[in-house]
Amino acid sequence: MIIKRIIAIAAVVFSFVTPAGAEVTIGDVQKAIPKTLSHPYLYFTEADKPAIIERIKNDPEANEIFRRLEVEGRRLIFTPVEVIAPVEPRNPRYDTDGVAIRYVNVHRNAALLLAFLYQMTGDEKYAQKSFEFTDTLCDLRSWTYRAHEFPIIYSRVWPWGCKDDQIVFTYDIRTGDMAYELGMVYDWLYPALDKHQRDRIRSGLLENAITHVRGNWEYHWWASAYRCNWCGIGLAGLGVSSLALLTEDPQLVDVIAESYNRMEKHLNELGVDGGWQEGRSYWAYGMRSSIFFIEAMKYITADKLNLYNNKRLHDNPADFALYGLTGYFGDGSGSVVGSTHLLNLLMRETKDSEAAWYRDNMLGKGSTMFDILWPKPVVKAVEPSQKSKHFRTIDWVVMRSDFKAPETVTVATKAGYNNDPHHGHLDIGQVMVNWQNEYYIADLGSGRYFYDEKYFDEIRWEYPQASSVGHNVVFVDGEQQISAKYKNKPWREGIGGKILEFRQGKNRDYTYMDPSGAYPGIHLKGWRRHIILEKPVVTVILDEVSSDPGAEIEARFHSGVTADVRDDFVLLTGRRGKMALVTATEGDIDYRSGKHPYLPVIKTASFQWIPYFGSVTKASGTSTLLATVIMPVDSDDAASSIARTLKVNRSGNGGTTVSFTAYDKTYSYEFKATGDGMVLR
Repeated sequence: MIIKRIIAIAAVVFSFVTPAGAEVTIGDVQKAIPKTLSHPYLYFTEADKPAIIERIKNDPEANEIFRRLEVEGRRLIFTPVEVIAPVEPRNPRYDTDGVAIRYVNVHRNAALLLAFLYQMTGDEKYAQKSFEFTDTLCDLRSWTYRAHEFPIIYSRVWPWGCKDDQIVFTYDIRTGDMAYELGMVYDWLYPALDKHQRDRIRSGLLENAITHVRGNWEYHWWASAYRCNWCGIGLAGLGVSSLALLTEDPQLVDVIAESYNRMEKHLNELGVDGGWQEGRSYWAYGMRSSIFFIEAMKYITADKLNLYNNKRLHDNPADFALYGLTGYFGDGSGSVVGSTHLLNLLMRETKDSEAAWYRDNMLGKGSTMFDILWPKPVVKAVEPSQKSKHFRTIDWVVMRSDFKAPETVTVATKAGYNNDPHHGHLDIGQVMVNWQNEYYIADLGSGRYFYDEKYFDEIRWEYPQASSVGHNVVFVDGEQQISAKYKNKPWREGIGGKILEFRQGKNRDYTYMDPSGAYPGIHLKGWRRHIILEKPVVTVILDEVSSDPGAEIEARFHSGVTADVRDDFVLLTGRRGKMALVTATEGDIDYRSGKHPYLPVIKTASFQWIPYFGSVTKASGTSTLLATVIMPVDSDDAASSIARTLKVNRSGNGGTTVSFTAYDKTYSYEFKATGDGMVLR
């Protein structure tokens, strides 16, 4: 029997719409939410269920998902529930057995799945078993990861939007995730539970999540860290759980309003092209969580409070996922990111044809209960005619001929600012070259770093993965890049670089940047980097470096394949092919190999060397040019031929020509002088 609770919030005002960009008030939320709510109501009501059940019967994808979920649910019915949780180690990033974390995750997943099966079948055995798993979660003393509590997180360098004085750590990203998940469990189990059981879940949500933040927003660093994915995850937990408890706690409209307004500010930090400074995997995690609150607000208020209308989100719903592929910057990922249900909702709301193409070609079939609730909408999928993109707000560029053809080269590069001490690296000017699905010129991510005890502290700038020493940038007498923020030190504005020009075309893409501001400026007086993708496979880099005469200048590179340093070139050998890297200057070039020592602060860690190589020269004057070609070769002779013919010549009018011959074809690039340096003609 469905128990109905009437909440005297306010009469429904169907004409209520918030002005674009305006903050909503508690009164606005009260007007937008119906005065009568009957569980379930977060994402569907009893009236909606016949259509969902019909979808499960007749839609092949939904039917396949549900059949698998039913089998999992049947197993869970007979699975003993461990009521005594393992104790998480005090230093879980040092002692990384993960037993306590797995315990929580297993119980979370089981509770949510069984609650969904109860709603779809009406079988109360699912509801009661779901409550058993949920009860153990509510019995936990905290939902916060131990690594996010005071002993470890206190020494972190805080991201943009946070003050330095942070001492309260009772709500984190796992708390946020658990809050919106158990908010759903509460909503879906409500009709099958007695008051004691409902109050048990309600107690867990209030004690472990909501009351930590309600009235104490200013004490939680993530609540104003609008450029951090923690913000969206935390707000989603508070917003969804508060919505779920309205039948008992209508006063929680204040938390809903605050979550809504802060979520708007969080979405406003998306770039004008959809870029997210923390990286693509952090965009995907943050949006995957945020969408649960965004969708609940739209559904419950019948579109009156609709964060899908945020311009930054609406205009570029999947551009970062699609165009950013292979952009392995910072702690993020260059791989396919995003969950199918997230893309389904973004497609439904925006009708974006490029999002549909990404969804169809990169993500595959749906696999979760949320793909049943929010199936893939009918949106025409259109592959973009131009494949390259400059994400202007964060100053990333990805240049390519094709999204799916591994025989073509993709070049990813970035400028931007070193003002993300949370997940950013000191990598202004970084370049990566991907061919045959391998990084021939690589970032040190992709399994070569760990979130250990100290990774988010100021010492992160000594890790090769985060320091400029571990990136494909230029060094003058070894001078390294600096961060805009250090622990308990003032922010320094303008530390970083800028993309000065980006061009894309059918046969050639070109990016021109100035990364000089990322350095202290003691030895490196100036640096301009030009990057050309001669489609489909040739990469040309021209570095203009200003320094004192006699300075040692190095263009450093790391590779994800085997690098063999020869006298006149570097041979890069992958699983399916070889590339040559050749550098020329007006003087002599010395190819040098080196290696970074790395030993993370982890109990079971093993020492490793991380190799790199560099093209090194001595500055004969105050301006030095280094031209580098990276392209496929089939033999050492072909690489040597490129090395013999690669020339960089200054012209009398202040311009420069870079030329070389490969496989009987001559390539020539003329850079003309302007009032502010050279630019490709």
